[in-house]
Amino acid sequence: MVRAVLFDLDGTLVDSAPDLAGATNEMLLARGLPAVPFERLRPMVGAGARGMMGVAFGVTPQDEAFAALRTEFFDRYEARLLQSTYAFEGVEEMLAGLVAAGLSWGIVTNKIERFALPLARGLGWDRMASAVIGGDTTGHAKPHPAPLLEAARRAGVDPLHCIYVGDDVRDIQAGKAAGMPTVAVRWGYLGQGEPIDAWGADVILDTPSELLAWLAPMRATRHA
Repeated sequence: MVRAVLFDLDGTLVDSAPDLAGATNEMLLARGLPAVPFERLRPMVGAGARGMMGVAFGVTPQDEAFAALRTEFFDRYEARLLQSTYAFEGVEEMLAGLVAAGLSWGIVTNKIERFALPLARGLGWDRMASAVIGGDTTGHAKPHPAPLLEAARRAGVDPLHCIYVGDDVRDIQAGKAAGMPTVAVRWGYLGQGEPIDAWGADVILDTPSELLAWLAPMRATRHA
């Protein structure tokens, strides 16, 4: 019996890659360096600053230069948070369909609250979502289950009655650790690790509209 659907944010509900890549290339251009092609940066969105700075500057979090680069990246990204970020096609309709079906929905992202909360507000989702949980809300980030469990708590729903939807293997790992059925989506960033079919999700979807169809039997159970 499903009562709530929880979503990852970047690559699942929204395409934030243009702004994240834009902030990265701003840093390069400010240093007189060539911009990185968008196609190289987009798959790294799920890895956040670590992924972007790795591609652009060849640094890792262990490098001395990383902390300063990350701070600059965060500042530049914050300045253009919603400049080119948009909901994926079909997402708004999917969310409206969940509400019409009597299901609540929330956001659980590894994006820190500094960005996740204003992004949700800017899209008008803060008034609709039962919870918006960032990567620093609980002190744990996915694949740890704590953020998902906190979202379920705020929604007032037993985790066993929640579903988690995401576009990264860590999303599926977190959902399973929280005891939730998991949905992997092909329209997201997908990272550069093992293929989506190897993640072990309960179902893999190609478009947002397919989620409502997949949930239909469970909604029928809920109302039986």
